[in-house]
Amino acid sequence: MEFRSAQSTHAVCSYCHSTVVRAGEQLTRLGKMAELFDDHSPLRLMASGKFGKNAFTLVGRLQYKSGDGTWSEWHAVLDDGSTAFLSEDNGAYVFARPTTLSREVPAADHFRPGLKTSINGKSFSVASNDTAAVIAAQGELPSLPALGSPFAMVELRNEAGEVLSIDYGPTLRGAPPELSSGRSVQLEELQLTGLADESVKVETGRQFNCPNCGAAVVVALASSKSVTCGSCRSILDLLEGTGAQLVHAIQDEPVAPLIALGSMGQLQGASWQVVGFVHRMGREPGDDEYFGWSEYLLYNRKRGFTFLVDAEDGWSLVRPTTGAPRLSESRNSATYLGTTYQLKQNYDAQSNYVLGEFYWQVRRGQTTSNRDYSAGKSLLSMEQSPKEITWSTGSQIDSDSVAKAFRRDDQQDLFKRADVGPFSAAPSVGLGAMAFLALGALLLFLLLSRCTSSCDPRYENCSSSGGGYRSSGGAWGGSSSGGGHK
Repeated sequence: MEFRSAQSTHAVCSYCHSTVVRAGEQLTRLGKMAELFDDHSPLRLMASGKFGKNAFTLVGRLQYKSGDGTWSEWHAVLDDGSTAFLSEDNGAYVFARPTTLSREVPAADHFRPGLKTSINGKSFSVASNDTAAVIAAQGELPSLPALGSPFAMVELRNEAGEVLSIDYGPTLRGAPPELSSGRSVQLEELQLTGLADESVKVETGRQFNCPNCGAAVVVALASSKSVTCGSCRSILDLLEGTGAQLVHAIQDEPVAPLIALGSMGQLQGASWQVVGFVHRMGREPGDDEYFGWSEYLLYNRKRGFTFLVDAEDGWSLVRPTTGAPRLSESRNSATYLGTTYQLKQNYDAQSNYVLGEFYWQVRRGQTTSNRDYSAGKSLLSMEQSPKEITWSTGSQIDSDSVAKAFRRDDQQDLFKRADVGPFSAAPSVGLGAMAFLALGALLLFLLLSRCTSSCDPRYENCSSSGGGYRSSGGAWGGSSSGGGHK
């Protein structure tokens, strides 16, 4: 066994999974470490990259588990010998460095989700307060984890996108909690080399029979916590594992997605696969009419998950944020990463049909309170449930780009939404052209009136108010924040 970091006191043998402790030149075997859960991560031990001006190498890994699932903390050694952590959770990554507080760290129960607090002169919002446990380890470690022992983990975030993690599970009794501070990153940004070979795919998808109809169900993504049966469309809960008694919910009135599951599309310089589809309904407070929209869950091996949202007023591409935007006292504006967004609409939302796989637990009829903000074509959305608040950011994209991305150029009319820019008349426009435009506006008004009276939001993207971007992509996706440093 070779120790590459002077700060590593423990290591796990890659061959026999023995855990050893280093004391000078002596190695002592402490026992055997549990095997890693296969999460199909692209990261590997000894992968190297750069964070800013600092080069680093991944030398160790801890796997954690909470009620929402599993995630990993990769132990990184920088070229100056210092330690850092690369956290990986559902395709989202945070690079963090150890830090300290200028005062005593409060107890975990002091931090309640949604509350504001000041840490080292910076304002933070409490994003989560959860219980987790280490389930496996790999490579070199700065300390020996207490395997299987539950401990509290608190996540704080702010409008600058910073994340502060407080780990209440130290190795030594009486030792203070361990803190680390970082920000969200993408693998491309880190210029990583030595990743797992993408051309070698291990087909280890879980397979079982649907408890409702008996048809074979295959789960392709290791992180999936819900999946629908391809035969009867029942929603299956995977939180207890495929070997447990599977809880399922039968769905009626199927909704056909415009983009088929499994489709590949090129958006924002990356290749995305459609792995999930959700149709949702919303209603503004005090309004009896509903509107509908659809969300496609997209997956990329290096960028994780994002949402393609199909609403009456246009398409948008959004993903959950790492930080916590700052709301004004009136809640009519929100500031995030230096940009101020204005409130467009607030409404209650719930699902009525889902297809595919999801990294969170899908429940029928789960209701959230949503608020959509915008700044030009940039979007910011808040989704609040009884236990947490989830933010997502993104931008509008034109319908032609969506059709071309998924090679549906021959059906572009099906993708058209109300995303056409305003007409700017040239000085030479004559009376005949103006009359033609007026007639077109009248016909458009009549068509919209007809849609309002006959459109069924369960199956179509209807809107009684015509406002809002429906950019909540991350529907119930708060569980993506369950990992350390998220």
